[in-house]
Amino acid sequence: MILMKRAAALFFGLLLLALSAQTHGQGLRGSNEAPVRASVLVDGIAAVVGGNVITVLEVDQRASLIAGEIRNSRQPMPAQDEIKRQALDMLITESLIRQEGEKMGVRISDQELARAVESVAKRNNVTIAQIKNQVKAVGLTWPQYEDRLRREMTVDRVRQAMAESTIRISDADVDVYLKEQVARKASGLEPPPPPPPPPPKPQPVRPLVMQLAQIFIQVPESASEEQVAALKKRIDGIRANLRKGQDFAVLATENSDGPEASRGGDMGVRPAEGWPSLFINNARNLQAGQISGVLRSPAGFHILKVLGRAGGVQPAPPPPPEPVLRTVPDGPLMVDQTKARHILIKTSEVMSDDQARQRLENARQRIVNGDESFEAVARAVSDDASAPQGGDLGWLNPGDTVPPFERGMNSLDVGQLSEPVKTEFGWHLIEVLERRSQDMADQYRRNLAREELFLRRAASNFDAWLQQVRNQTFVDNRMFRPDAK
Repeated sequence: MILMKRAAALFFGLLLLALSAQTHGQGLRGSNEAPVRASVLVDGIAAVVGGNVITVLEVDQRASLIAGEIRNSRQPMPAQDEIKRQALDMLITESLIRQEGEKMGVRISDQELARAVESVAKRNNVTIAQIKNQVKAVGLTWPQYEDRLRREMTVDRVRQAMAESTIRISDADVDVYLKEQVARKASGLEPPPPPPPPPPKPQPVRPLVMQLAQIFIQVPESASEEQVAALKKRIDGIRANLRKGQDFAVLATENSDGPEASRGGDMGVRPAEGWPSLFINNARNLQAGQISGVLRSPAGFHILKVLGRAGGVQPAPPPPPEPVLRTVPDGPLMVDQTKARHILIKTSEVMSDDQARQRLENARQRIVNGDESFEAVARAVSDDASAPQGGDLGWLNPGDTVPPFERGMNSLDVGQLSEPVKTEFGWHLIEVLERRSQDMADQYRRNLAREELFLRRAASNFDAWLQQVRNQTFVDNRMFRPDAK
């Protein structure tokens, strides 16, 4: 049903990108850190997979991300060749899955991609603008990040489609699983919970080295209050232009009074103690690519940009999310359910938002006036899969529908017809037929058992399917030949 939320386990890689940016020097000139110089890599062919090509540059970029993840987890670092082998194998696998997805007709729309980005931002408690800054800090453009996200979503969609088309969990399977769980628990054979992971070993702190640029507006010693205010207004205008996305180096060259203006404001690389305290105090917590606010010194006004950094105390990786304990109480599990029906008018390129709402208003008026029944109108105009059933959605549990629909439904009395309700799918007309409180403990246990059995079979089935696809696809590994030592 179009309203039901689909669970998807997507690995977006945002935190990995952000942490990688925080733990690497961003190309510091004169620093001891090895800078990331993706632009000078030879972009040769690493492998050919079917009709797709994987470049050396792609392998090196993926290897860099893997190394960053290993470094952040503080695990022993494998040899560089081993990391590159792993990176290439991942890229080959993803290419195979994407090509199969194209055959299946799997497509990720721009709207789905936008919702995924919003989900990433919400999950990590950041804004989309902050995500863009983090992506830029690791040397990716926003279209490159969106392309990577789209590919990961495609891989997940193919996994889900393959599993749903090949795996069937019968009621008998669920019965056997539940009986086995009861017997295991009664016999005391339940495996103990896994021990907590050991705390990470403390890492030595390297001295902080920073590469800074500035836009400097000089304030003469004899300046009047009016002159100071005018100069402050000028630099505030420059800061506003930076927020709009204008290039720092260009604005520094055009506006800065500092001797480094001709170099785009670049003041070079120094250890932290080599910078003025005003600069280091305001730049210490900025990452590469980030810009300070307007600073005031005895000489005038400054805006700083961190061009690169290395060493210093690194922020700790965020703790993993607490596991969701999916258990069912021994007693009843009462759930408030709603039986409802709806009419959906989707928006599209040929059906604008206003047109969809107006069409639904007309349908509502026909029902209210008694000209047609709800069922007849739903069968005639609804764009949802429930239209043949007169819009009947059956009994709905909390969380079964998207939040705007659920809020609209919950605000209605039994027998009441809603005003048009907008969701990401279009405009809805909702009618509540009945409400009840139902004991769902047994059904919930069965759903958990079905999900667990599905996941078990999906993992093994997908591996076998992927191996079969790989055996049937031409793969030319030019970076690591099978017979290479």
